[in-house]
Amino acid sequence: MPPFHGEYKVPGGKLVVVDFDVVDDVIRAPRVAGDFFLEPDEALGDIDAALEGLPAASDAKQIAAAISAGLRDGAVMLGFSAEAVAVAVRRALTDARSWTDYEWEIVHDAAVPPRLHLALDEVLATRVGEGRRKPTLRFWEWDESAVVIGSFQSVKNEVDPEGAEKYGFEVVRRISGGGAMMMEKGNVVTYSLYVPAELVQGLSFADSYAFLDDWVLQGLRSIGVEATYQPLNDIASPLGKIGGAAQKRLGSGGVLHHVTMAYDLDNEKMLEVLRIGREKISDKGIASAAKRVDPLRSQTGLSRAAIIEALKHTFAALYGAKPGAVTADELAEAEALVASKFSTPDWLYRVP
Repeated sequence: MPPFHGEYKVPGGKLVVVDFDVVDDVIRAPRVAGDFFLEPDEALGDIDAALEGLPAASDAKQIAAAISAGLRDGAVMLGFSAEAVAVAVRRALTDARSWTDYEWEIVHDAAVPPRLHLALDEVLATRVGEGRRKPTLRFWEWDESAVVIGSFQSVKNEVDPEGAEKYGFEVVRRISGGGAMMMEKGNVVTYSLYVPAELVQGLSFADSYAFLDDWVLQGLRSIGVEATYQPLNDIASPLGKIGGAAQKRLGSGGVLHHVTMAYDLDNEKMLEVLRIGREKISDKGIASAAKRVDPLRSQTGLSRAAIIEALKHTFAALYGAKPGAVTADELAEAEALVASKFSTPDWLYRVP
């Protein structure tokens, strides 16, 4: 059996690389490396020794527990953790791919209606899973406002119909879970990643959120935002929440991961359009929902277009992505899906 090789870039941290053999279904001759910091030097041998002889079927929790138990007293791991090494091992064992194994496209087309954005998400993610499209980063443009609710949310519990009508917000439902997003035209930065499932092999569902958005943290930091990832799915800064992520894994083998970040925000309008109650913010340590979000405009002083260009530049520099576009065939398929699914009452009110 050929040697196994796994890599894992800790979101906001360092790269962990592991190489090993598998003999008689156990890990042999493991070698951990990376650009992390570890004290004392001898602790690296502790990690290798902890991996030696582990069953190849061990899950990430079992691997991390073995590493933690094997580390000498006083060992300090900076920029990585026992859990990060475990993820690298599992990614090696599951034949996970890395970002640079793929040819990436960046799509930034003209605005389309909200329902069509949601249909494009399903179509493009499906095609990536089927190998009919390259893995893609797509930025959304808006010339209409919408409240986009999560797949499992109740319309009546999340949206105030009078407020939505007053301010011209269409209500639509996406295929991913998570919470409602008030997407006002010109005031949000939204993007979708369509990736093959192999890219997130060996990662827990929760870990894949931070993994897929590590690049955007780097992009935000390049424009002066001290961005961090807050589990499960928030992008934040010391000044407040910036945005949130949602994800859906499709039967085709494609993964849809999308993020909406506030560029500018009318807090009072948000409270009229969305039904954000005390229970939802009870664990946030704040007095009102209006204080939860700190938009990118106030943090950077940049235009929305300039922020998107900075993020596109970061992604292209990291992964060699090239400009692309939605094809006529993909657009036609998405429009048909709007008619059959996303514009129907059965879909919107599947959870009344």
